[in-house]
Amino acid sequence: MRITDVSVTVWEWKDIPPTRYTKTVTSSGTRSTQMALLRIRTDDGIEGNGFLGSALGSARDDAPFLISAVKPMLMGEDPLARERIWQNLMRRARGRMPVVGAVDVALHDLAGKAAGVPVHKLLGSYRDSVPAYASSAVLDSPEAYAEEAVRYKESNWAAYKIHPPGIAAEDIRICDAVRKAVGDDYCIMLDSTWSYDYPDAVRVGVAAQEMGFYWYEDPLANDDLYSYVKLKQALHIPIMATELPFAGPTSYAPWVMEQATDYLRGDVYIKGGITSCMKTAHLAEAFQMNYEVHHGSNSINNIANLHMIMAMKNCQFFEVLLPDDVQKHAIVNEIELDENGHVHAYNDPGLGAQIDFELIESNKLADLS
Repeated sequence: MRITDVSVTVWEWKDIPPTRYTKTVTSSGTRSTQMALLRIRTDDGIEGNGFLGSALGSARDDAPFLISAVKPMLMGEDPLARERIWQNLMRRARGRMPVVGAVDVALHDLAGKAAGVPVHKLLGSYRDSVPAYASSAVLDSPEAYAEEAVRYKESNWAAYKIHPPGIAAEDIRICDAVRKAVGDDYCIMLDSTWSYDYPDAVRVGVAAQEMGFYWYEDPLANDDLYSYVKLKQALHIPIMATELPFAGPTSYAPWVMEQATDYLRGDVYIKGGITSCMKTAHLAEAFQMNYEVHHGSNSINNIANLHMIMAMKNCQFFEVLLPDDVQKHAIVNEIELDENGHVHAYNDPGLGAQIDFELIESNKLADLS
């Protein structure tokens, strides 16, 4: 079996509501973005798919790069040689990690279809469901966070994670309001999105620790290894870093060796696909660390993330980034929770994602090949 064609369809995702997740990742009003569907086809007639782009990041530049720079690397290759292809991409295109990730996801989709099994079985299934947590946007007030957390608790979600505005004193008030609203026994986490200097990171961390938060995520700049080491020594609440930068498995080595974080973090969009993330999950397992999978930035990537989690022992949750209408697009059979707050494995061959080709065609901007 050989790759005989690689093409990309670019379409417009319209009327995306305004959102905010950090001090800088924000949109001020309803907007549109460009998305892209990757198709990798073989001489056996099998096709693997991936998505480029997200509600907050356009595929406008990545889509033509994939055709001009990556397609020549793929043509004529054995699509089942995913490790060799991934290694080549990491050498020659690692500055475009979302592109590396999309190709790797599409190749896993193709391989699963060729074998007649879901991707998680290709990887080696560990389970068939996992609890999910609701991951907030930045909201207007402590009361708004508290009300939202209660709604998700009452709907049997496993946990609720706060994305605060990133101002230490205000963030502590938000944490306090949420803890009081949901009670002492409900699982809550804090993701401060690289907002603090070291003194504020300690202040907020001590407060979250005293309130019984489950983990404390990304309080410091993503490359401030020195301060993360100090922070981890100062606190006993689990610290979770390494979501950024856009990089592969080797970027985690100093964090493990310096004992700068308790958990590792990543997803197929930021870290270069399923191949890359599974390497890191196994690295984390060797050190008795969790590899908590981050939201995947688009619907196919989230399904790919779920397949990975089904094949990992050391990931406790599936992240659902709120609000849903900013995260779900162009997939008919989106990931849904059951009544017990769990999401379940997709069991059709490949990713099992039913792409909304009619929506893509009706909003198409270009076909690239």
